[in-house]
Amino acid sequence: MNQPVKQYKYYDFVMAAFVTVLLCSNLIGAAKAAQVTLPVLGTISFGAGVLFFPISYLFGDILTEVYGYGRDRRVIWAGFAALLFAAVMSVVVLALTPVADAFNQDYQKHLTAVFGNTPRIILGSITAFWSGSFVNSYVLAKMKIATKGRHLWLRTIGSTMCGELVDSSLFYVIAFYGIWSDHQLITVAIAQYLLKTGWEVVMTPVTYKIVGFLKHKEQEDFYDRHTNFTPFRLKV
Repeated sequence: MNQPVKQYKYYDFVMAAFVTVLLCSNLIGAAKAAQVTLPVLGTISFGAGVLFFPISYLFGDILTEVYGYGRDRRVIWAGFAALLFAAVMSVVVLALTPVADAFNQDYQKHLTAVFGNTPRIILGSITAFWSGSFVNSYVLAKMKIATKGRHLWLRTIGSTMCGELVDSSLFYVIAFYGIWSDHQLITVAIAQYLLKTGWEVVMTPVTYKIVGFLKHKEQEDFYDRHTNFTPFRLKV
């Protein structure tokens, strides 16, 4: 006899927040190049979306820590589908011929500037997100078992370091290899990686608060001792 599926009060809200952050960080911030001056590193350039994209990893950590790898896997696939739809929609909208008046002709130029990412950048973004998110979730789940649920900070930071390493490496190689010089490619990738993982460190107190709240409210603290870790399934 099958066991009834446990219902959660906040899981759907966390999923919605994850997908929202993912879409916004890829659509709103990705087109803007910003710069900041940091100690030792000096002035570095980065995509503005990098300030918000790491929040998706924070949600990934929370989902795996509270609900387990299987339920985080469903959320990652939801995010992947949302990114893919956004990419297809942007291509279709930009391909449509605008009305031949001054406003729409000018508006088309702005739309192209913001949403007209090259196929390589779109491919790099989706591939990097999918791969990095699964690495992050897998590492955290395994570390939780190894640490017997202790040292949450070590699991969240350690898993993010692994996931973001895969994410940053894949994205810049797929999107810009052969376009940028090898030196520029490596320098920007390292800077982005440090910024993203640094966010996880800064947000650790927030992660502790949210995880504690959800574990208490959901009466759940999942351990992936018998989990099938293949990424290619939706079943929990």
